[in-house]
Amino acid sequence: MKQYEIYRNIRVRALIFGLPVAFFALQMMAVVGSLMAVIFSFNLMLLFLAVLANVVLYGVLLRLVQQPRLLQWGIRFPHIVSNKKITSYGFYDQFS
Repeated sequence: MKQYEIYRNIRVRALIFGLPVAFFALQMMAVVGSLMAVIFSFNLMLLFLAVLANVVLYGVLLRLVQQPRLLQWGIRFPHIVSNKKITSYGFYDQFS
């Protein structure tokens, strides 16, 4: 019998135009914002600038999806995790 993944795991990895849902929402907000700017300004140069900005944003978001390590700035977790109780006995044992 075939085993299927849990639905919530599939939803986390859902892609729209190659972007995760959060990045796609950011892209759509940029598109809507640039459309509003073009509509209310009536400027042809702004139209070209908005298209270029949206293409660059889409490229950057695709790059971040392909290489997620670009988003990590610091160390998230220590390399060694231990439940060992920290005491000062080891320090005093050196001098006795």
